[in-house]
Amino acid sequence: MLGQHGRGFTRAIFTAPARALARLGVSPDAITWTGTAVTCALALTLIPTGHAVLAPPLLGIVTLFDSLDGILARLTGKVSAWGAFLDSTLDRVSDGAIFAAIALYALWHMDGAVGTWAVVAALACTVLGSVVPYARARAEAIGASASMGLTERTDRLIISLVALFLVGLGAPGWVLAGALSVLAVLAAVTVGQRMAAVYRQVGPAASATAAQSRAGEEASAVCHPTGGGATN
Repeated sequence: MLGQHGRGFTRAIFTAPARALARLGVSPDAITWTGTAVTCALALTLIPTGHAVLAPPLLGIVTLFDSLDGILARLTGKVSAWGAFLDSTLDRVSDGAIFAAIALYALWHMDGAVGTWAVVAALACTVLGSVVPYARARAEAIGASASMGLTERTDRLIISLVALFLVGLGAPGWVLAGALSVLAVLAAVTVGQRMAAVYRQVGPAASATAAQSRAGEEASAVCHPTGGGATN
C-alpha cells in the first residue's frame, strides 16, 4: 500500500540522478548489486550490535534508492526480464538480511518473553515475506494472476524499521514484537488471499468450466462446419 503511493515520489526525486548515472555509463544491474550489498552490510553489522537508532534511518535511505535501478533501466532502454528477475531475487536477500538482523537484535538485546516473541515474529516475517512474492510469481508462471494483498515489501520494511527505531529511543520491547507480529499476520493473510485467487482461476472448478467451454466450442464447430465452396 505504501509502496504504491511512493512510486511517484521516488520517480520525481531519482529521475535526475538516474540521468547522471546514465551519462556515466553505470548499468542498472550494478545499482541493484550495490544496493543489496550495502543493505546487507548495514543491517547485519549495525542492528545486531545494538545500533537501533542509527540503523533504521540509514537502511531507510538505502531502501529509498531501491527504485533507482528501475528508473535507470527505463531511461537507458535496458528494461529486461533478466533485470526484473535480478531485482526481485536480490530484494529477497536484502529483506532476509534485515529481518534476520532484527531477530538477532531481539535475541541479544531484549529480555524475557517479549524478546522471544520478537525473535519468533521476526523469523515469521522472514519466511512469509518471501512466500508473498513467490506466490505471485508462481501464479503468473502458470497463467494466473495474484497481485492482491494487504502489505507490500515497502510496508513491511517501513513498519519494522520504525518500530526498531522507537525501541532504540526507549520504547518498550513489545512495540517491536507487536509490529512484527502484525506484519507476519498480514503477510500470512496475503498468502492466503493469493492462494484463494489462484484456486479460483485454475482450481478443479475453473478447470471443469474451461473443459465444458472447450467441449461446447468443439460441438458447435461440428454442427456448423465452415463452408469451403467458392463465391463470386
